[in-house]
Amino acid sequence: MKYHLVTLGCQMNQSDSERVKRVLDGMGAQWTDNESEANIIGILACSVRQKAIDKVYSKIALWNKRKASQNLITFISGCILPADKTKFLKLFDIVFAMRELPQLPQMLSQYGITTPAGLERDNLNPKEEINFFWQVKPKYNSAFEAFIPIQNGCDKFCSFCAVPYTRGREVSRPSHEIIDEVKNLVEKGYKSITLLGQNVNSYGLDKKGEEITFAQLLDEIGQIGAASNHRFWVYFTSPHPRDMSREVIEVIARYDCLAKQIHLPIQSGDDKVLIKMNRKHSVKKYRESVDAIRELIPQATLFTDIIVGFSGETEEQFQNTRKALKEFQYNMAYIAMYSKRPGAASYSWPDDVDLKIKKERLALLSEDLGEVSGAYNEAMVGQVFPVLVRDTDRKSGYLSGQTEGKITVRFESDNRTLIGQIVDVKITSASNFSVEGELVEVAAKVG
Repeated sequence: MKYHLVTLGCQMNQSDSERVKRVLDGMGAQWTDNESEANIIGILACSVRQKAIDKVYSKIALWNKRKASQNLITFISGCILPADKTKFLKLFDIVFAMRELPQLPQMLSQYGITTPAGLERDNLNPKEEINFFWQVKPKYNSAFEAFIPIQNGCDKFCSFCAVPYTRGREVSRPSHEIIDEVKNLVEKGYKSITLLGQNVNSYGLDKKGEEITFAQLLDEIGQIGAASNHRFWVYFTSPHPRDMSREVIEVIARYDCLAKQIHLPIQSGDDKVLIKMNRKHSVKKYRESVDAIRELIPQATLFTDIIVGFSGETEEQFQNTRKALKEFQYNMAYIAMYSKRPGAASYSWPDDVDLKIKKERLALLSEDLGEVSGAYNEAMVGQVFPVLVRDTDRKSGYLSGQTEGKITVRFESDNRTLIGQIVDVKITSASNFSVEGELVEVAAKVG
């Protein structure tokens, strides 16, 4: 019995896929890269983006055709809107919420697949179910990079976003489980660990008095790094500007293992658009957080998310976003053209910015980003940076990696044993979104 899993969307879905694989492995199924060989095929969907949903329909159409000549069971989970779920129930054999993952063996057994006795999870509420889900040990996709979910769901209800309707309200994972997982990964020699959540810096707020805060969680993890001889970097994504406290920034500055890279989504540089987006922060509040980052962690790189062409966005409001991008000097911005999503509050609003204008605004912001990120990269030339080698590069005879600040670096080497290691690279040239260098030496491998 072989299985194949297609994962769409964000890093949270990627992390969830590692737990799905663990459950299927525990049933005795074997992973295959070739989906045509699989007897069980699953997909982790993303209702946040229409392109991802379109891919789901394309995949299931092919899989259902195969059922005429092959025994095949299909399932779907991930971020799914109620409207999409209703449609998927008619197309997939099994549709389940990710928090119900521990019940997957029971679900599959109904289709004649012999599995070990499943755990009884009847009459559990969503918060209890997600706790059982977190107890499933992940099958990490990498030997040096791992993702740790610390929270599920969202309470922010941004008007453009469907996540509260796909993943539910915020639930914080028990901190002792998170800390234990970090310790385990450090002991195994992992170099990059990312804490995941829809709003990581609101961690613990749903369990006031029962759980530590996000700043305290980072401090606990920082102490693990301080007590270890092993070199590793801890990232987190995504925080919300409303909950970004000075205390969190102070903790990051205090510990070497807490990566000096901050992903802080702004979405728009105009206050009226932010109000319409229900972002619950102003440009002034956002600026205060960035000022604190520049003061306390001057070496930190800054990433963000931006939406162009949101419902009713005027040319003046777009220009305010351009001003914000230049003011905050982002190293990277994930820029998306607005598209309506069923379930989000803005779905009923007019999508009144012409597609041609959206594309023009996307291109202008991308040019602005290239200028500011390119200037930062040029300043790296001549300096030596530790780089986590991630893979071979598209350029033949080169390896590719990232600095602690997640700046992409390529350097000449055919030594594949360096993949997963931290090496020192002297930067020799730069472009807008990456740099090139020469290998200096392999950083001391300890821990």
